[in-house]
Amino acid sequence: MTVIATESLSKRFPRVTALDRLTVGIEPGVTGLVGANGAGKSTLIKILLGLSPATEGTATVLGLDVSRDGSAIRERVGYMPEHDCLPPDVSATEFVVHMARMSGLPPTAARERTADTLRHVGLYEERYRPIGGYSTGMKQRVKLAQALVHDPQLVFLDEPTNGLDPVGRDDMLGLIRRIYSDFGISVFVTSHLLGELERTSDHIVVIDGGKLLRSSSTSDFTGATTTLAVEVTDTDATPDGTGALRKALSEAGLSLQADGHVLYVEAAGDQADDTYDTVRDAVAELGLGLVRMEQRRHRIAEVFSDHDQQQGGSDAA
Repeated sequence: MTVIATESLSKRFPRVTALDRLTVGIEPGVTGLVGANGAGKSTLIKILLGLSPATEGTATVLGLDVSRDGSAIRERVGYMPEHDCLPPDVSATEFVVHMARMSGLPPTAARERTADTLRHVGLYEERYRPIGGYSTGMKQRVKLAQALVHDPQLVFLDEPTNGLDPVGRDDMLGLIRRIYSDFGISVFVTSHLLGELERTSDHIVVIDGGKLLRSSSTSDFTGATTTLAVEVTDTDATPDGTGALRKALSEAGLSLQADGHVLYVEAAGDQADDTYDTVRDAVAELGLGLVRMEQRRHRIAEVFSDHDQQQGGSDAA
């Protein structure tokens, strides 16, 4: 079944259009919604939760109409907001138990589910400390726990890595993957950090200015290109290994570009195997160490680059 579906969904404010005729369908799994700040991500989540009415168009969540069934949707869905909204003077246990009770769980079940959920997000030892003394990473885990405590079918995670250091981001991304792989709860996660969604999502939706740019599987986004990424190590005899290899490959007639210590060599069509051989032989003849030689993969950022180029061409015309 489709867990989220929108049809010509629009949200207009007096001075800005947050969503512009958005039509998209989202299947079970981990889906990433990517867009710059102000692209309409948070507005979309509020509409899907039945907290904000759309200007026009329709949307369903778990088969329920957002305009009529907001309460029923919120019973079945967990929501982790972007902003800091935690009370500082209560413990994680008190807060998550309260949220579980608000979701309809009886007292005993709420306490049991809270203990299990806080253990899952890595807060079990600190669960009785006041939230005001928590680090940013711990607060994000509390917000994630309250979104999961009532065992929803789907969770909305709005910028869940905001404010986290690299280690904290890695931990949070691992938790997000486990929500679906371990518990079968579908995830709809927003981020303006493209690399995060590449790592965690099965499917990615890209919006810009409230408009849909692309919706497809992550593997389609990050499929292999016809370009080889080549990286070598310098040696005493060849202190600028990258420069020497670039010169040798150019003299061999290959088309390439350099980005720091990485060379991107075009290896298209029937000449692909010959290109591999030419690069390998050049590395060997120069006596360099080969760190990697692999097909470069597409990046989600290229969707925005292509869109900007098309817009530029359209404006110029």
